[in-house]
Amino acid sequence: MEDFLVISSLEKKYRLNKRQSIIEHSKTKTALNGLSFSVKKGEIFGLLGPNGAGKTTAMRIAAGLIKSDHGDVFVNGWSVKDNKMEVQRQIGFLSEDLRLEDFFTPDYLFNFFAFLREIPKNTIEKRKDMLFKRFGINKYAHKKIAALSNGMRQMVSLVLSIVHDPPLLIFDEPTNGLDIVAARGVIDFLKEMKSQGKTIILSTHIFNLAEKTCDRAGIIIDGRLVYSNSLSEMTFNHPANGQTDLEDIFFSLYDECGSGEGTNREGKE
Repeated sequence: MEDFLVISSLEKKYRLNKRQSIIEHSKTKTALNGLSFSVKKGEIFGLLGPNGAGKTTAMRIAAGLIKSDHGDVFVNGWSVKDNKMEVQRQIGFLSEDLRLEDFFTPDYLFNFFAFLREIPKNTIEKRKDMLFKRFGINKYAHKKIAALSNGMRQMVSLVLSIVHDPPLLIFDEPTNGLDIVAARGVIDFLKEMKSQGKTIILSTHIFNLAEKTCDRAGIIIDGRLVYSNSLSEMTFNHPANGQTDLEDIFFSLYDECGSGEGTNREGKE
């Protein structure tokens, strides 16, 4: 099976403000440190790690929203550095950074995003009707965003990210702020998209979500991929003796990295 997304040797540093510099004892902070992995066409890959590990930075670089200091991202063979517009046509990116203006309605925003994505007019209403029904947005279609619950805002954000029916979905913490019913809806949607042949990368710190949805996963700590394998191999054939739970595996690796003993491990499949 061919790789649809390739993350190649990404490095990224951020300049800290004066207060942050004092706290960190440095003028810069390394967000990514040679991050590399690939996602095969038609699979769900989980990028797992704690807050601040570099997950969101990596996803934003992959979506062409920020530039890396070094390395590149390839989507279906296209370089995000050299062909950003073509890459963005193939990506649906859901992030907590997406802020919906309170005075717009889901209906208006869908039409606006569809226009930006150059979707034919005769397709817009059909796709809107299908997605609004799928995520229970119909009865809120003409209500202002300010009147919606946090969970419903998240559903609207999800729909807007896939308005153009992209082949690659990049979801950064998609279940944050959702109740258990809405979160289950997202899980079912991810499985449905996989059955349609979509390629999905799921960035999360919720291990249970990864266990329910992912084919393969990688664990990122301090901007480095420290372990990667299929979910079955990670949970049943991990070097940490007797570990059968993703959370336990993560903490065993986290402890190693914290003591300076962590190394990159690419699982054999």
